[in-house]
Amino acid sequence: MFDESKTPYDLLGEKEGITKLVTTFYSLVSQDSLLSPLFPEDLTETAYKQTQFLSQFFGGPPFYTEEHGHPMLRARHMPFPITNSHAKAWIACMEKAMTIQKIDPDLQNILLSRLKMTAFHMVNTEDSERGENADTV
Repeated sequence: MFDESKTPYDLLGEKEGITKLVTTFYSLVSQDSLLSPLFPEDLTETAYKQTQFLSQFFGGPPFYTEEHGHPMLRARHMPFPITNSHAKAWIACMEKAMTIQKIDPDLQNILLSRLKMTAFHMVNTEDSERGENADTV
């Protein structure tokens, strides 16, 4: 069980812990046949921004906003065709990264619940193979 009086940012090990999580996450994304085409070959900048965003998202300092302004996640992701399948694959990679990083399972559930809402909010395209509606979770 984890200390619920601390922020997820603190519980994850602050910026260093989030950097490790993001590094693990993007190593999985780069190997995922569905997700890897959505990302640049060099994930350095992407991982840097993700670390900034997740630090802020999990209750830490507003690194992302300070450097890039308001996250405007949906607007920033609109140029990329994101389907429910992409959102599910993104969450699966994040869940696996959390498991690899040995994040407390109760904390994982809380974090994944928040991240799922965000991931599915990015969906802007229907899955073509199944005709799945982009609003379906």
